Amino acid sequence: METEKLTCKIGGMMCAACAANVERALNKTHGVLDAQVNIATERATIDYNPNEVSKEQLAQAVKAAGYEMIDRAKAAELERISKEKETADKKRRMIISVVFGALLLYTAMAPMVPLLDRLYPSFLLPDNNPLLFAVTQIILLIPILIAGFGFYTRGYAALFRLAPNMDSLVAVSTTAALGYSLYSTVLIALGDMHAAHRLYFESAGVIIALILLGKFLESRSRGKTGEAIRALMSLAPKTATVLRNGEPVTIDASDVKLGDSVLIRPGESLPVDGTVVSGQTSIDESMLTGESLPVEKLPGDRVYGATINQTGSIVYTAERIGEDTALARIVQMVEDAAGSKAPIAHLADVISGWFTPVVMSIALLAAVIWFFVKWDFAFSMQVFISVLVIACPCALGLATPTAIIVGTGKGAANGVLFKNAAALQQTHHIKTVLFDKTGTITEGAPTVSDFLPVSMPEDTVLTLAASLEQASEHPLAQAVVSFAQNRGVPLKEVTQFQAVVGNGIEGMIDGVFVKIGTPSYLQIPMPAQAQTFAQQGKTPILVSADGALCGILAVTDPIKPTSVRAIRALHNMGIRTVMLTGDNEKTARAIADQAGIDLVHAQMLPDTKAATIKQYQTDRHHLVCMVGDGINDAPALTTADVGIAVGSGTDVAIESADIVLVKNDLRDVVTAIRLSHMTMRNIKQNLFWAFGYNVLGIPIAAGVLYPVFGVLLNPMIAAAAMSLSSVSVVTNALRLNYMKLKKDDLN
Repeated sequence: METEKLTCKIGGMMCAACAANVERALNKTHGVLDAQVNIATERATIDYNPNEVSKEQLAQAVKAAGYEMIDRAKAAELERISKEKETADKKRRMIISVVFGALLLYTAMAPMVPLLDRLYPSFLLPDNNPLLFAVTQIILLIPILIAGFGFYTRGYAALFRLAPNMDSLVAVSTTAALGYSLYSTVLIALGDMHAAHRLYFESAGVIIALILLGKFLESRSRGKTGEAIRALMSLAPKTATVLRNGEPVTIDASDVKLGDSVLIRPGESLPVDGTVVSGQTSIDESMLTGESLPVEKLPGDRVYGATINQTGSIVYTAERIGEDTALARIVQMVEDAAGSKAPIAHLADVISGWFTPVVMSIALLAAVIWFFVKWDFAFSMQVFISVLVIACPCALGLATPTAIIVGTGKGAANGVLFKNAAALQQTHHIKTVLFDKTGTITEGAPTVSDFLPVSMPEDTVLTLAASLEQASEHPLAQAVVSFAQNRGVPLKEVTQFQAVVGNGIEGMIDGVFVKIGTPSYLQIPMPAQAQTFAQQGKTPILVSADGALCGILAVTDPIKPTSVRAIRALHNMGIRTVMLTGDNEKTARAIADQAGIDLVHAQMLPDTKAATIKQYQTDRHHLVCMVGDGINDAPALTTADVGIAVGSGTDVAIESADIVLVKNDLRDVVTAIRLSHMTMRNIKQNLFWAFGYNVLGIPIAAGVLYPVFGVLLNPMIAAAAMSLSSVSVVTNALRLNYMKLKKDDLN
């Protein structure tokens, strides 16, 4: 079945209930396989069958639910244009509501406050002129109602669709206060002076003012959650210098084409990815790797867009442009992860979907009960309003997505890219980490570690060995050739070259018959030193001249220094480590002992690696993680509960993984696990605060403390508490930005 994924912005959402409404409408649409809506990013991720439903039909489904679908390109442009306007509008509405709310609160409450009553105008006192007292409050309330008019349009529209949201709670509660107060004003006009003490204009006004203030503060805080993504995007330069007919020409960075020769001078940022063709320099790649030290670049080396050139000038060929650059892919990956939902988020979604109608029922029931208990309509109205206001589920809806956004952003800033929120959540459950060996634990490039001449001078043996090996395509041959070249040994011409698969190579050099390979191939006994090399996990290479052993070389794939520290840190976290490799048992065991690996599985093929992972999942009944870099690791990365690909690996491995490490450094496996622990702890704190706030706040607002302690929650206090809860949740999520990921055991 053909499927496509669409990521788009949803306009008009205000809370978690709105997101649930859009999600429900999309998932009911024929042809939609799965839809997830994130209130924090205001984005929807939709998996659908394009043969059964079109993008236009998806947009219609969203529109029918009362919202608007905006595609990614349009969203980026609209966001750029409207962000400042939106912020200014929110600020203006907040200022208007707070200023008039303060005046309204003073007008309504000052006569009852000692000291303030002495400064209060006598002509406004409710006992002297109750009708003017009420009308003044109405006049002060009007600007506040205009500033908060969106609560009513959105809230009642959602209510009429039988899908109430946070705006519905605000709209109903303030309408009740306003309606009852207008009724009391009519009674005052008809001669009932005591009705002046049953006005709730200030409650309606201050509730709207406090919620607008809370939303303004919340939006400012939420704006900071995406700072990591915006910081990455801002790194790309706006212009580029390309060579046209050998002459430098400055163009827009977006106009760089594949194959263009790009000139980079000291201090400039690179516009696209490519390969150096001339010049040498050092480049600050910290935006990609998190490493502060610059990286030396020579002809043939890869360079990446948005990194910063430091010392020299280079010319490089553009090979990846636009959305194919490393920066664009990182931004896309972080955005996708931030917009996806962790499994734990579905709990909050389910509760949010039921929360508003349940709360409205509780508010109505509590008001009715108190009316029959006290026969006081004003008292029951206060209970009704307080329950509706304090129960707004904003904090619940923000608890998970804000932490996910900050967590994935912090990961990106540290070179750890989570592809989705599920991977971020699952990683903290990992108890076993399985590693590929070559290129993951080791450098992935064989080098000569030992050289022992036997019957000839060193340079003579190296000349014979390297001259013969340069004609070979075996992976170990290059290690021998590089070793000889680094020592300045000359290479000679080889004749009668022959390779015997699985045994070795042979040929004539200056009349000398040279053979390189196994003892049986050379027809000599295994030397004791060669046996020692093999026991150390090295590969011995024997060299003979005219049938006599003349030298022994040992080739090894050295362990990365960072691998040992990473594995030690994993052990300190109580995590078991396992190595899966296609190498022989003896070499694999030697490498594992040096690295500190707990268990080894050698001589593994790609399918047996995947089968081994399944066995660990079945036998140990916990989540396992696979770390690899090669094409042969792809099945294992896919099979594991969490697959981690090192950034130097193949595209196939990276596509198969759930997490990508930008640097070729296993310490970032530890970083990923620690970040997952920190993020999940933060989410649980947020959910506890959001749930706990409502569990405690709703009963108090409903009046359970009143019979014993005479305590009844004022609607204005309820509004302040509701706004504070949302701001607190977002602020707690932002703490992730300041938590330390790198510990002493990784240094």
